[in-house]
Amino acid sequence: ALIGILAGLVLSAGHRAGETARVARARAELAALSAALENYQRTYGDYPQTNDSARLLQSLIGRRGPLGAAVTGRCLIETSRFTTVGALDPFADASAVAADPWGQPYRYAYRTQSPWSNAGCLLYSIGPDGRDSSTLLAGGFPDPAPVENADNIYAN
Repeated sequence: ALIGILAGLVLSAGHRAGETARVARARAELAALSAALENYQRTYGDYPQTNDSARLLQSLIGRRGPLGAAVTGRCLIETSRFTTVGALDPFADASAVAADPWGQPYRYAYRTQSPWSNAGCLLYSIGPDGRDSSTLLAGGFPDPAPVENADNIYAN
């Protein structure tokens, strides 16, 4: 019985450590995506004007301008550091979306309401529970109240 209890404690600690590592990875990836978005804004004068995760990724790899027009620009992210849902290659498949450590697409919102006093866009992961209440508060800020948002990880 004692060995069973100790094994349970070790397995539980291992699971917590793995979850902590995934949260840290999500934060690091969000920081890289956020930096790429700031680079994009400096290059094109605005953030990608979309709420579509696939078009966001196409913008960050230099394929789409702020309004969605095809462009030939430089890639602003190191694509090898990111996974995509379904392991799609974003250079070969325009439907590819960057995935968080739990396999869910990163969420992105561009000034979806007026007035918008938050940064020009909102970027986040829906976190380990895979649930999200995408309703934003006035000004474009995330709503921390819904239980679905308790574990969301925000870039800004």
